[in-house]
Amino acid sequence: MAFKPTRDRVKPEEIDTTPKRRPPWIRVGAPTGETYKQVHRLMRSKSLHTVCEEAMCPNVGECWGAGTATFLMLGDICTRSCGFCDVKRGKPEPIDWDEPDRVARAVRDMDLRHAVITSVNRDEREDGGAPIFAAVIRRIRELQPGCSVEVLIPDFKGDRDALKKVIAVEPDVVNHNIEVPENLYPKINRPPANYRRSMSVLKHAKELGAASKSGIMVGLGEKREDILRAFSDLRAVSCDLLTIGQYLQPTKHNAPVEAYYTPESFQELKEIAMGYGFRAVESGPLVRSSYRAHRLYRSLNRGSH
Repeated sequence: MAFKPTRDRVKPEEIDTTPKRRPPWIRVGAPTGETYKQVHRLMRSKSLHTVCEEAMCPNVGECWGAGTATFLMLGDICTRSCGFCDVKRGKPEPIDWDEPDRVARAVRDMDLRHAVITSVNRDEREDGGAPIFAAVIRRIRELQPGCSVEVLIPDFKGDRDALKKVIAVEPDVVNHNIEVPENLYPKINRPPANYRRSMSVLKHAKELGAASKSGIMVGLGEKREDILRAFSDLRAVSCDLLTIGQYLQPTKHNAPVEAYYTPESFQELKEIAMGYGFRAVESGPLVRSSYRAHRLYRSLNRGSH
């Protein structure tokens, strides 16, 4: 089923196509502040990884300064090598089954009300590491009652049983990013990543009763119709929440930026996406999949459009 937007204006003149020079709205200051330092010390003391650091997120100062973080589980070495990502690649270490407890204790020590849990891809495992997600959700519920838990999951290579293990413990939000429109997958994503498989993950998550969320990056050479098709595909599988952010090249070895979108263009994209029927959308140059995640989660309780 295709959904029609109520507005579909993304003005070409509002896109800066000189990627070698970052526009002023992209620049962020170095992370500082006592709360940021406390969170940093806490992560190191518990031997934890965060996607904030591993993926060089531009919002690390804001989020850590507010006492929030996105925990990266299953180690810090990914079995895939996607063109947009700077997380280390290679052969991962054995799974640390004590990690869920350490993460849950950090959630408690930070007194979080909304925790985001993600992981690297672990394609060497049949279950993709799904039991670790289930374990950390259970442990957070034990140590920090009332804290909502959002999981940003890999595709588990399409294994529905792995997905069932995660949803069986009732995460509050199941997030799985499509990352880019379908036509960019051969250029940006690396096998076994597959656009249609990712759509099926989101579809099955909804069928199993979960609230679903996804995210997309722009600035990698997509056209307007590619973005709109992705919006339509996501709504066709009843995706509830969406994030839209600017791709930033983490190193010279990653895919280059082909266009910078202005803040006004991101606002246009948000209005377009809302027209497709998403419950809530975060869209902006520095938006990432877990940015202001609690605010998006709260929107699920405000009724539908």
